[in-house]
Amino acid sequence: MKKFVVGITGASGAVYGVRLVQELQKQGHFVHLLLTEASFQVFREELGWDTSDRQQLINEKLKVQEDLLAIHSLRDFKAPIASGSYICDGMIIIPCSMGTLAKIANGISSNVLERAADVTLKEGRKLIVVPRETPFNLNHLENMKRLMLAGGTIIPAMPGFYHRPQTIDDIVQFLVGKVMDSLGIKNDLYTRWGGER
Repeated sequence: MKKFVVGITGASGAVYGVRLVQELQKQGHFVHLLLTEASFQVFREELGWDTSDRQQLINEKLKVQEDLLAIHSLRDFKAPIASGSYICDGMIIIPCSMGTLAKIANGISSNVLERAADVTLKEGRKLIVVPRETPFNLNHLENMKRLMLAGGTIIPAMPGFYHRPQTIDDIVQFLVGKVMDSLGIKNDLYTRWGGER
C-alpha cells in the first residue's frame, strides 16, 4: 500500500480529482484528501451534487474503502501531511487552479494544501499538478516553469484522442491514467498508443 496526498481545488474538472481518489483506493492505496471551499462549488455546478451535507457527499462519492481515506481541513496544520517527517509517496493536485499553482510555485503556504505541496517539494517527493485553464497567460506559464524547476511535474488537463474516446468518461479515464502512469501505478484506464491497455 502506498500513501498519497490528493488536493482538489476549485478549477474546472473536479471529475478528474474524484476519479483519481476512487481509483487510488480501488488499488488499495491510502489517500489523504484536501478539498478547497471552491471545490464544493464545482462539485455542485459541474457534477450536479448536493453539497449541503459535505460529509455525506464525501462518504457517497469519494470514499471507496473506509480505511483508505482521510479528510483534512485546510486549516489543520497539525495534520501529518503538513510535516516532512510524515512519509508519503507523492502528492497530486487535480484539478489545480492557477491561484493555487502560483502560491506553490512561489513558496507560499497559507493553508494545508499549499503546505503539503511545499513539504512534498522540499523532501524531493513526487508532486503532480494538473492545471485546468485556457488560455494561459504569461504569469501562468512562468509559474508552471518555476514549479517544474522546483521539482514538480505538470500534467495539464489536455485529452488525447488517439484512443478514440466515445464518452466523457473515456476522456476522464485517459487523464487519470496518465497521472497514475506518472506515479508509477499500473493501470488499464485507457488504451495506449498502438492499441494496448
